[in-house]
Amino acid sequence: MTPAELSRTVLDAVCRAVDAGELDVAPPERVTLTEPGPGGCGDFATNVALRLARPAGRPPQYVADILRARLLDAEGVRDVAVTGPGFLNISLRARDDLLTGLVREIRARGTEYGYGDALAGQTVVLRVPYEVRAEVVADAVARIIATQGGRAEIEHGEPVTLRPVPAPEDPAPLGPDAARWALLHPAPHDRPRITADHLVQREINPLFRIRYAHARVRALLRNADDLGFSAEPGELGFADHARTGEPVSEAHFGSAPAEPRTPHPLQAPLLDHPRILRTAATAHAPDRLARHLLAVADALLPLLPEVLPVGEEKPGVAHRARLALAEAAGAVLAGGLSLLGIDAPEHL
Repeated sequence: MTPAELSRTVLDAVCRAVDAGELDVAPPERVTLTEPGPGGCGDFATNVALRLARPAGRPPQYVADILRARLLDAEGVRDVAVTGPGFLNISLRARDDLLTGLVREIRARGTEYGYGDALAGQTVVLRVPYEVRAEVVADAVARIIATQGGRAEIEHGEPVTLRPVPAPEDPAPLGPDAARWALLHPAPHDRPRITADHLVQREINPLFRIRYAHARVRALLRNADDLGFSAEPGELGFADHARTGEPVSEAHFGSAPAEPRTPHPLQAPLLDHPRILRTAATAHAPDRLARHLLAVADALLPLLPEVLPVGEEKPGVAHRARLALAEAAGAVLAGGLSLLGIDAPEHL
């Protein structure tokens, strides 16, 4: 079950409770899912019961219990726990299926994965001073707002509504991509560094790591095509200790592993991408997207050497699944860089 499918499942549970007369409330347009917070459990959490409690005239715990009973019957849901004042914590039946479904969703939506309707129909006025960093930040914010269904109008003059700390010098000598990164990566209240280290083609440069990870994914897709196989979401073919260099037994390639597995390091940042876009849009903070892309790249890079078969090894299900995961992460990187106005190269 993908996050989008689970969101629709929760919304369907609300609608069924309303139709049955258990809740007297207008169903929301959408249900937002997040990672469980402190004290939570499971794969996803939602505050939909808290949102509906006041209009329904019922305590949040009552609403949560009603929805929990509905969700326990839903296909793909293993358990639902109510924590705190009324958060629903949802566990899916097979954790491996979560990542597989997520990869399918990202590959289906491509660089538009994470787009939503949080600002649908809204026009956001961004009034900025005549200063290079303010102009670049406003441009990125406008692009990100569009991903949430809104529209931004950039104006100049007082009162200013978006005033990041100005650049200490002209960033143009860095070139368009490095200059934009230098201005967008720091938080708006931090002074940007206009230094040559933004041009270093090594891992110490965050922008290089992101663009390198994307370029490597594109190269892997080309190489896989040359080897006669393509991406297909599925079982990755290794357990947690496989990523630490320990031997992997054949049991790890089966559909029912003997020991529980923790999620792949890419799962959390890929799941979090829609929330990051939504937050960056509403908070007018492209720096949050920039830092998120770095987290995706850093989780992706260790996977890349394990994608293609080695030596006489034949491409198998695991190689196709790893390629699909890498492709999904690459799409997130490409889409995020585009929103920042930075090129995502096919070769680097």
